[in-house]
Amino acid sequence: MTINTNQDIRLRLFSGSIEDYTALVAIARAVFPDDHDTVEEIQHWDATRPAHCVQRRWLVEVGDTIIGAAEYFQPQWMYHPRKFFISIAVHPAWQGRGIGKYCYDILMADLQQQYQVEQVRANCREDYPRSLTFLDRRGFREEMRTWESRLDLRLFDPMLFAEAIHRVVDQGFTICNLNELLARFPDARQRLYTAMMEMRADVPQPEPFTPSDFTSWERSVFESPTLYPEGYFLALDGEEIAAVSQLWKSADPSVLMTGLTATRRMYRKRGLAMALKVHALSFAKALGYREVRTYNATTNQAMLRINDALGFVKQPAWIEFVKDMSIV
Repeated sequence: MTINTNQDIRLRLFSGSIEDYTALVAIARAVFPDDHDTVEEIQHWDATRPAHCVQRRWLVEVGDTIIGAAEYFQPQWMYHPRKFFISIAVHPAWQGRGIGKYCYDILMADLQQQYQVEQVRANCREDYPRSLTFLDRRGFREEMRTWESRLDLRLFDPMLFAEAIHRVVDQGFTICNLNELLARFPDARQRLYTAMMEMRADVPQPEPFTPSDFTSWERSVFESPTLYPEGYFLALDGEEIAAVSQLWKSADPSVLMTGLTATRRMYRKRGLAMALKVHALSFAKALGYREVRTYNATTNQAMLRINDALGFVKQPAWIEFVKDMSIV
């Protein structure tokens, strides 16, 4: 589908070519300079998206120049057949010319024509006032906030937190990485899947968690270009996985991203999350990484207290907005 306007702007469907993925990454980094998604990462997530989760993406062109991207999709982690996320990104040099509105109108018209939409969600960082105004004018309301936090590993002293690891070791727990888990148990992937689905269900989000099937989860993890098995740590109670703290690679070779740090329900209040975070950060510092980044809902006070104690510094929050289509 190609749509033309009298401004010579057109919205065309994303082709899936390497050129289109490269353009998509370039737009994302122009809009959010700290965005570290790579072509390989986006290709991976597109390839492992479950078939029942709808996704449709366009690129915005003026002549031969790609100036933006727009899409709607259903997230697999909180799937609902009539609820969608939308995303619109316009290169800063082209903002303020009505291009975002043009994309939004086409996205919403296509959504409503194709599906019986109940709600639409969108994310925006709190320090992007133009985007905040854009969503407010279109009837979106704030639903939740997530802080990105960063730790400068040059300022992190593992010795100050060594007692956290001693505490869990004294309780009989052991710490291993993903490679060690896989070598120890023939059914390690199934064990990890079971534990992860339980822990992931407790991560704050506005809709109930929808677990992945084993095969989809397995592909999403073990085929990921950012998987870092040596930095993916687990606390074991004998042969039982009790807690996890993951480090993932990023496009910046000096930066690691935190995936999930979580404890299974029956093992909470025993210091496992703090111990695994200290272990992971000590590992990253010893290997010369400069920074570790993480994301936490502002309502996740337990994890925020751990991050604050370790020296993480909060960045501008990401705000999740929702629009109830029944009252449009």
